[in-house]
Parts: sequence; structure tokens; C-alpha cells
Amino acid sequence: MAPLLEVENLTTHIQLSRSVVRPVENVSFHLKAGETLGLVGESGCGKSMTGLSLMGLLPPGGRVLEESSIRLAGRELVGLPDSEWRGIRGNEIAMVFQDPMSSLDPTKTIGYQVAEPVRLHRGASKAEAMERAAEVLALVGLPRPKERLSDYPHQLSGGLRQRVMIAMALACEPKVLIADEPTTALDVTIQAQILTLLADLKDRLGMSMILITHDMGVVAGHADRINVMYAGRIAETTTTDRLFAGMRHPYTQGLLASIPRLAQDNTQRLYTIPGLPPDLSDPPAGCRFAARCTHATDRCRTEEPELTGSEDSHRFACWHPVDGALPPATVSVEKSAPAEGAGADEAPANRPLLEVVDLVKEFPVGGGLRRGKVSVKAVSGVSLSLGAGQTFGLVGESGCGKTTLGRMIVGLDKPDSGRVTLEGTQIDALHGRELRRHRRDLQMMFQDPYSSLDPRMRVGAILREPLQIQGIGTAKEQTDRVKELLGEVGLPTSALERFPHEFSGGQRQRIGLARALTLNPKVIVADEPVSALDVSIRAQVLNLMKRLQASHGMSYVVISHDLAVVKYLADRIGVMYLGKMVEVGSGQDIYERAAHPYTAGLLEAIPIPEPEVERGKRGGGIKGELPSPLAPPSGCRFRTRCPFAQDKCAEEEPLPRLFGDGHVAACHFPLQTPVERSAHSSDATGGAPGTSTGKAEGEATAAV
Repeated sequence: MAPLLEVENLTTHIQLSRSVVRPVENVSFHLKAGETLGLVGESGCGKSMTGLSLMGLLPPGGRVLEESSIRLAGRELVGLPDSEWRGIRGNEIAMVFQDPMSSLDPTKTIGYQVAEPVRLHRGASKAEAMERAAEVLALVGLPRPKERLSDYPHQLSGGLRQRVMIAMALACEPKVLIADEPTTALDVTIQAQILTLLADLKDRLGMSMILITHDMGVVAGHADRINVMYAGRIAETTTTDRLFAGMRHPYTQGLLASIPRLAQDNTQRLYTIPGLPPDLSDPPAGCRFAARCTHATDRCRTEEPELTGSEDSHRFACWHPVDGALPPATVSVEKSAPAEGAGADEAPANRPLLEVVDLVKEFPVGGGLRRGKVSVKAVSGVSLSLGAGQTFGLVGESGCGKTTLGRMIVGLDKPDSGRVTLEGTQIDALHGRELRRHRRDLQMMFQDPYSSLDPRMRVGAILREPLQIQGIGTAKEQTDRVKELLGEVGLPTSALERFPHEFSGGQRQRIGLARALTLNPKVIVADEPVSALDVSIRAQVLNLMKRLQASHGMSYVVISHDLAVVKYLADRIGVMYLGKMVEVGSGQDIYERAAHPYTAGLLEAIPIPEPEVERGKRGGGIKGELPSPLAPPSGCRFRTRCPFAQDKCAEEEPLPRLFGDGHVAACHFPLQTPVERSAHSSDATGGAPGTSTGKAEGEATAAV
């Protein structure tokens, strides 16, 4: 069968004011009907630009060179006038963009935007187009699609917005669908739903798909073939099974090794690919990966390898090919030391560094007569404790209250009830100068470093600001401290005079970490510190966080929806759902002996870079959307999505029960058998220290 899409020597140039960027060079591949091709690589390697070239959507100054060829169903697309492109784009070839919020028009309703391509390409009337819009929205699993037609994008969750984007792309039943990082910003549960949805729709509609991602786990279970791209070129190409069974390019090997696994030994450092991709306005001679490759020789730096191989079905561009995946890491992570003054001899055994007890936070919504009558139940009675030099991980979907809890810990939000204590001092009861003084010891590392760093301030001023506010040191001492911080996070002193926009995402995250370290805090709350980063940069930041914890003896509260990341960093893990802590335990407890169905669903949803495992997970995981925190379900809040729910779950809120030493879960029908024993220190469970009930149920209640 002839390929549906044939791409030969695709080369794209973008003319800038002083240079020409070459984001795609000599890229060739084909796509059969009903096939899924994965495009994998770091940011800046040319994946998205390849997709935009296929759509004729290049940015200003961009053009596909004439020697390139893009044939769709035998028709040459290179060189077509704009009028003909408009008839193809969205009709025969469509794209699901990475960020639905910036791709959807905030001033237009969902129905209008999904119906628009039907009216443009099919000449349908407004009523016919709206009927088709409702049909496609139902096809992608949007609840109550006819009612949603009049909604605006901001009224939908991230997962529902992504479904709307898919519906827009499918409205005219295109032959080829390009999905550009369709799940990067989503929770693992919603990510699993979207990937399964795309696979099902592809099979049902007979489409072909190009799946663009930096995550090897995502393509493992959803791609038939994979092209690994680096610096605008294809580094390796073969079937999915062959790639994972015997990868040959060192870059592919590095991408796979950089992914933290649930079975990862967290005493070993994650593998990282050193350095950054090259500047494509002035690409290096020879192999473009040579500067970052441990196998590189002089030949690699002078001669460019061709994309060849012993078989046409598996080709790679490397002078010194490897043979398969890297073995597990063997470099140990340094152990954390207790913070000064917090050693075992100086503090009671039952007095942790940080205590959070029964925190409650609600946000009123509406105004006028309704104000105060309706509220978002963000955090509902959550407790946890943290020792010096330890890490507590908070996991759960977006909207479960993790970030609100983190903000209350550092004093950015005040709880409605409950308390936060640091070394015996109740932080939430402090005001003014006293609160500001104690805030030195509690710092936050925000999820999006770009929006949390002042774009008008240079990095040097950003890092010096906390020292100036707290009145610490002379100007020279402050400058020396800032330079020291840059060295600690692996940035040159030249960064002092640069602005945040001049750095990559990974570098900005390092600046955010340096900003949190400025005052030598005892506790750092890291809110999704690596969620938006490539796998290789993510591994670098995670290793850096562990190294700095060991050298400073500080404690972390790490917030994430990725259990693999949290398991690597954390000593203990708490699982939150809709404002409640539903399970607490060690990484081993959570991974090997999960007691709550929600925890098990989160684990199942994590993409694993093993094709057989991923394909076996199709259709599994947590179903449905998170209920509204305005009106949480009665009884167990997870019951509306739980496969084991019974009448009791709607009538009674489950009490926490013990499932082992320090392992607690709140579920009427748990996946493990509870233990019946007493204990005398709830500190062992990660709960409220100093609470001693003599009964397992009472101890578990204090823990959760």
C-alpha cells in the first residue's frame, strides 16, 4: 500500500534579522494509513517545527525550501499558494496544539469554535455545523456536549479543553492528525485518558497520526514507529519494539535513561545528558550531538554521519553506535545531614521540624447575597509532619489542594482553621515583622519560574532582593552571596546581568531554586518543580535538588502529579484527592502496597517506557473528571470515580486505617488488608506528632 504521507528531504529555514535558523534539515519519513508515527526529542530539536511545516503554518520569515517534498495522498504540498493551503489545513490534515488555553479563542464559545471548520470547509449552515459540533464533542467524551456548546474555554478544566482541541481537529475527519505534545501540561490521569482517546479515535476513523512528545513513555504504548530527532535532524528511526529492544544512537539511550522510574533506586543519581542542544542558527560541524556525547571522537567532530544501518527498518546516524539501553545508575546520592541545631540530641524524638495539623482552607465565590454561602473546599482537614533533612511528597491531580496546602505552609495563605508550626512556633499565628523574620526559614519554589520571576529585573537583583528586605549583609556581602548561589545551581556569574527571558526553561528553574535558597531556609516547598521540563533537563534539576539538600541539610515538601518524580525525591508520600489526604506512606508502601484505589489509579496512569506494558494498559486507570470542589461528593469524595464504590461510600466518610508501620489510608474497601495493632507515636505515621491514642484507628486518624 502506498504511503498516505510522504516527506522527502524536508528543510525549513526561518529568516531572523541577523541570522537564519535551520530548525529542520533533510528530514524524510513516510506515514501509512492508520499508522501512528512518534516524533521524540528535547525542546528545540525540531519536532514541532516539522509539524508546522507539514501544516503550512510557519512563523514569519519561515519557509520550506523548494528541494523539499511533502506529498499527501500523492498531492505535492510544497509550493502551493495560500488559497489552496486553506482548503487542506484543518480539512485533510489537522493539528492538536500543545497549549489549548492559548490556542482557543477566549471570546468565542466552544460550539462556535468547533463548528467553524465545518462551515468553512463543508459549507454547512450554522444549525448543521452546531449539530456536527455536538456530535464531535460527544465523540471525544465531553460530558453533556449539547450543554457545553455555549460554554467558553475558561469554564472548562485542562482535560476538557484538550478534548475540545481534539474535537476541532476531527470536525472535518482529516486523513492525518498531528498531535503536538497533547498531554504535556495535564495530570497523569487525564494524560492517560487523552492518549487512549486519540488511539481509539484513530482506529475508529481510520486516520494516521503523528504524535510529537519528549516523553519516551508516551510513545512506547501509542506509536507504531518512532523518529528520534536531534538538532533538526533524525538521529534514529525504526519500529517502536525494535527501538526499545535495541536502540543504537547514544542520544536515544540518554533520553530513555533520564526518565525517573517507579522502580528507580532513589539512592542513585539519575542519568543526565550533559549540556544543551546546539544553536541552529550556527550548527556545529560533524555530528551535532558530539559535544554532549561520551562516545565522541575527532571523527564525530569533523564528519557528519549519514542516516544508515544494517537494515532499512532500523537506521541511525552515528559513527559509534551503542547496543541497547544503559544499565541502572551506579553513582550514589549524598545523604542529607540534619540542619544545624536540629540534631537528634537537641530536639525531642517526637518533635519534627515542621508540623501541619488539621488545616482547612475554603475560598468564597460569588458576590452580593451569595457571598460566603458558596465556597471552594480547597483543603479539608489535612495533617502532615516533616523531619530535618527529609522530603515529604504531595501527589494528586490538579485541583486537589496541593498548591493551596503548600502556600499555607510558607505563609502566603492563612488557614481558616488548623495550625502550621516550625520548630514549635506557630507560623500561621504570626504577623508583621515577626512573620517576616520566620519566613526566612520557609521558602517556595514556584511551578512556573518565568511568571514568578520579575521580567523587568536582572537575575542579580532578583537574587539580592530577599537579602535587602531582611537587612542581611553589606552590599559586597550580598553580591558575594548571589555569586555563590549561582555557582551552587550551576549557572555562570555572567547570568547576573541577564533578564529571565534570556534563559531556557531549565535554567529559569535553577534561578528559582537559587532564589529559594538565598536565605538558607529550613524548608522549601517545591510546587511542580520539573513538570514543564524535558526529560533530560528534568533529571538535571532533580539531581541538583538532591545534592543541595545533602549540602544544606534542608527539608523539602515536593508537590507533583507525577508519582515517579515524587518517589525518587521523597522519604514519605501523601496522596491528596479533592482537599483530603487519602493515603500516606513511604515510597515503597505507595508503590508496592497501595491501599487506596485512587493511589493505584495514579500509579497505573504513569507512562512507562516499555511498549508491552503500555499497550496492556489501554483503557485502564481512573475514569472521569475531578468533581467540583464547590460541592464535593458526600461520604468518600473519590466514590464517583471509584470502581469499588458501594452505598456505604456515599453515606459515611471513611476513617483512616493503618496498613503497616507508618502506612495509612482512608478507604472503606481498601486494596490491602489493614493491620490491627497499637502504636504510641503518630510521628511514625507522618501525622500529628504528640498524638497518642493507644488505638490503631486513632493513630491513623491523626496521621491523615
